[in-house]
Amino acid sequence: MKLLSRLCLSLGITALLCSALAQAELAKGAAAPDFRTEASLGGKRFQYSLNEALQHGPVVLYFYPAAFTSGCTVEAHLFAEAVDKFKALGATVIGVSGDDIEKLQRFSVSECRSKFPVAADGERKIMKAYDTVMIPGTSYASRTSYVITPDHKVWYSYSAMDPNQHVANTMQAVEAWKAAGH
Repeated sequence: MKLLSRLCLSLGITALLCSALAQAELAKGAAAPDFRTEASLGGKRFQYSLNEALQHGPVVLYFYPAAFTSGCTVEAHLFAEAVDKFKALGATVIGVSGDDIEKLQRFSVSECRSKFPVAADGERKIMKAYDTVMIPGTSYASRTSYVITPDHKVWYSYSAMDPNQHVANTMQAVEAWKAAGH
């Protein structure tokens, strides 16, 4: 009986952790919360404003767990390679994590290749607003990507810990938005 109780407890804890990791990201059509935060592009700090960025076109906003980790490095490289195509579609890219700005200054140069900004969200305010806190009480974001349109609406969202499809999926979403006459 003790073994069965331990197994049930173990399964319960596993289910709880899995539900914490499963995100209920903002749905298509939801209002995209505005934010202003410290960011870095090419190692230079500046104040990033989603509202100001949206005045120039859609924004691909992606959340990632931590700078310089293997998956986050892969994702940053993929976004850096795709930035020019996003720009050709009128879109910009920004990454957000719970890392401090000093770490992101280095990450923006080495892994983002000075192609797009990364923003600091140490207090997890942006992550909470976008429902991307990986596990409550940690500074880690889930790997979630959004396409936000100039009318401040979520056009597309995608969550997966595998970094390999975030760029392709958000690119398709921006292309679909453009094709819809925007």
